Amino acid sequence: MRTEKKQAIFLMIGMLGCIFMGAGDWLMLCADPTYYGELKWLTIGVANLPQWRLNLAMFLAFPGIICYGVGLFSVENFILEDKHKKVYHYLNAFGMTPWLALHLYYVMILSLFSWLNQNGYEENALSICEALAGQMSWLIIVSELLMIPVFLYWFYLQITEKTIYKKYMAFSNVLVLFIVLEVVASFLPVSAARLGFVNGLMSESMILWFLILLLTANQNQAKAA
Repeated sequence: MRTEKKQAIFLMIGMLGCIFMGAGDWLMLCADPTYYGELKWLTIGVANLPQWRLNLAMFLAFPGIICYGVGLFSVENFILEDKHKKVYHYLNAFGMTPWLALHLYYVMILSLFSWLNQNGYEENALSICEALAGQMSWLIIVSELLMIPVFLYWFYLQITEKTIYKKYMAFSNVLVLFIVLEVVASFLPVSAARLGFVNGLMSESMILWFLILLLTANQNQAKAA
């Protein structure tokens, strides 16, 4: 199989991972967005979610992260020099762990909130889950510190033309797409769909990024030869 076709398959597998992870994100929060506490994601809708939805959201993360990994590691094939490929490779490896950690953090708290509300502990459900979220909130910061560097490095490589792409392609970066989609989300009316969309922003940004790479790789491939 030609290298270009293999690379295209790897990127499509990455996009499949985005579908798995994004579906999990929507299953977790696409429900009545009304909330009464400090956390906007501990909603009335979540309180009434069946446990199978949250279990499925967690289950989908496993094939999702495997497919993510295939797509993300394949991107190093677009980097021109081996020394930069190695840096990208290791930053990517370090950044993979938090994907599952963050998913588990949210799913477990949402699952507990749902169970408490549906089993006679609704008076204490909000305070318990807010306390748990607060105790473990450091996980969000640490995860982001591990996840973001690989995308910042990819931006640096593209803006300095150390990849097969022109420097303007640096602005198709996942982080740029995330900001754009976040702005779009701010204009959406408050609804279950908006909550699902916001929760899935990273997966939605990633699938757009993989798609852009897929559509533009062939026209830039000659530079890598």
